[in-house]
Amino acid sequence: MNEKIRIANVTDDVEVQPWTRAFAAKDAEAFAAAFAEDVVLEASALRRPVEGRDQVKQVMGAASGIYESLVFTSEVSEGPRSCIEWEARAFGGKELRGSTILTVNDQGRIVRAVIQHRPLDNLLTFSAELGRRLNGRIDPGHFHITT
Repeated sequence: MNEKIRIANVTDDVEVQPWTRAFAAKDAEAFAAAFAEDVVLEASALRRPVEGRDQVKQVMGAASGIYESLVFTSEVSEGPRSCIEWEARAFGGKELRGSTILTVNDQGRIVRAVIQHRPLDNLLTFSAELGRRLNGRIDPGHFHITT
């Protein structure tokens, strides 16, 4: 279903979907509802992938809370894969831009998410903050450590 209702974090060029709704809600459970049990998250903010619904929902719930604002600006989809570009602000207005590639299974659940952030300095700050917020819940070896 091509849903084009207006929500705050989506331009007219992006279809509203569970992923964009979860970011708008900044809610780990909203992310979990979109994921397959065996989902894999790869990201430039991660040193290695995070696997499994429970782990990935924690990462995405924490990550969405870091952004002061995030707008999905464009989308291209073909078959089970979508690429969504976005613009965000965090850390007192620092700009982040990036893209997210989502792959869904036959049931429409996300099985793979690949997230790219830029620029590098803000990416490294994001990774370190994500690790701080997930301390004790996700292995710290996934994140950039500031010295």
